Amino acid sequence: MRQRKEKHETRSKKLLIICLLCAIVLTVSTYAWFIGMKTVSVNTFEVSIASTDSLELSLDGITFTDELTVSESIIAVLADSESNLRKDDTEYVYDGTYSTENGNKNSWTKLSPVSSVGKINTTTSKMIMYEKGSLTASKGGYRIMAAELDANKSAESDGYVVFDLFIKNKSGEEYYVEYGDNEEAIYLAYDSAVTAGDTKSYGIENSVRVAFAQIGRTKSDANSSVIQGITCGDTTTGVTSLCEHKDATIWEPNDTKHDKSAITWVSKSCNIRNSDGTWDNDAAACTIADGEFYQTYAISGEIGASAKVDVYDGLNTYTGSISETAQKDKLVGVDTFTDTEKNEIEENRIEFMSLAPNSITKVKVYIWIEGQDIDNYDFASLGTQIYVNFGFTKERFSQEYILGEDSGNA
Repeated sequence: MRQRKEKHETRSKKLLIICLLCAIVLTVSTYAWFIGMKTVSVNTFEVSIASTDSLELSLDGITFTDELTVSESIIAVLADSESNLRKDDTEYVYDGTYSTENGNKNSWTKLSPVSSVGKINTTTSKMIMYEKGSLTASKGGYRIMAAELDANKSAESDGYVVFDLFIKNKSGEEYYVEYGDNEEAIYLAYDSAVTAGDTKSYGIENSVRVAFAQIGRTKSDANSSVIQGITCGDTTTGVTSLCEHKDATIWEPNDTKHDKSAITWVSKSCNIRNSDGTWDNDAAACTIADGEFYQTYAISGEIGASAKVDVYDGLNTYTGSISETAQKDKLVGVDTFTDTEKNEIEENRIEFMSLAPNSITKVKVYIWIEGQDIDNYDFASLGTQIYVNFGFTKERFSQEYILGEDSGNA
């Protein structure tokens, strides 16, 4: 029995691509989102990755390995145009200057609550983010104005962490240039989690989001300049642009967890809103309960004062400012990949993303605090530490499920 268990553990490790992100977020004397937003400082951020037999990873699209690390010190070096990292170093990352066509746009900044529905700007090859422009208390919540973070800057804007990750999928020999139903399912590992290091976190960890924006892909033996230079709409021979086909996959951890202070905050500050946009002062206040999922209505376009959008719209039953598509003055119910979906088992397991065989895919990884999450409120950002751990696997079924618990050689 012990031998069977050891064999299963070994097989599971081989099938798992583990991306361990240890993100320690210091939030002393800061405030969350639109209500009192200042900044949340990231102190250390490290990514340790181990690959599987058929998946390898790289920070430069050249040196692929079964283990690599992304840390604050590496990101800092990338911003230095005089950086001279060794080509044979497994932590080598391609030119971090923003003046070159192929330079990366990795960024390590203080975290400020922002909002996104995962749309990608196909001109800049960046995920579109919005920040608070103004906030005014309303009878039933908070009236908001919002502006898009500058997508025309060569570097990423402040407010979130982002880095390029190249994933090589070595299964199969054929590379399909045209985008279509020829990709392999990848699942989010069960031990992926976002947790707080302090029991008095007030639920700030429940507002963290991690997005994976697939920019494009090419054949696994392509020239390094082609691999590094992948952008949205890339017309280079042998490159498949993915931005116009896929929005970023957004992971929403802790989707049903709500701190008791967040529950109280919503009940005190959110009132039901009528179909004409007025607040029903005679109706019961908005309510949330721990253990239940509540849709996040994220900012999908710039919001002006005349739109009269409230941060609680959607939750407060008002749908006048809600849209199914991203547009100005509207919020959108984001289709995130939740922990509830991650925890589905066996035949009910849900695909997280997909990769083509014999390919290298350029992925931009974003980590931020979602300002429109109901768990993001003033008290949530009092001093704490946040740890983010995630991984991918190709394994949908467990060995015990397919062969039976007692199957295999003794």
